[in-house]
Amino acid sequence: MTACKQLILVHGGELANDVVQQIESKKPSSFEDLKVSVRNASERPKQLLEYGDDTVVCFVIQTIENENPTEDGGTCLRFFKRKTHPEDLLAGKFKFAVLGLGDSNLLLDRQTTTAKDCNQAAKQLHSRLETLGGTCVHEIGMADERTELEEVEPWIDSFWASLKA
Repeated sequence: MTACKQLILVHGGELANDVVQQIESKKPSSFEDLKVSVRNASERPKQLLEYGDDTVVCFVIQTIENENPTEDGGTCLRFFKRKTHPEDLLAGKFKFAVLGLGDSNLLLDRQTTTAKDCNQAAKQLHSRLETLGGTCVHEIGMADERTELEEVEPWIDSFWASLKA
């Protein structure tokens, strides 16, 4: 297992909250010493900067209509997108992972759509965290409600496996 001592699951949206509960429930028994906590994405995202590199923050962010995050997720995304942040804001801070939840049924103007087409909020957050010097511990995940979120469970399994590596 990595030097991860704490996992913070941050959810932005009702559906994201359900998925966070699923991530927490699938915590392997080999992680018995890992402290896991759950937070709403709107709860003072600045406080996340207090965590060092022994903490992993897993953001589960939902994209809704017009490529926007939910209200909760938007608070978190706007905080990290501030132009006043230095490029090394996350250097030595928490490590991160991002799982996006979207619904390609909302993209009526396209002939074919995939999970990659409906997860703009997650893609923006992931990109911005990397730009700020953050360390990603697992590849970004993108799930689509149209496919009944079939991408979620495999991502959760591989996320837990990546923390063991």
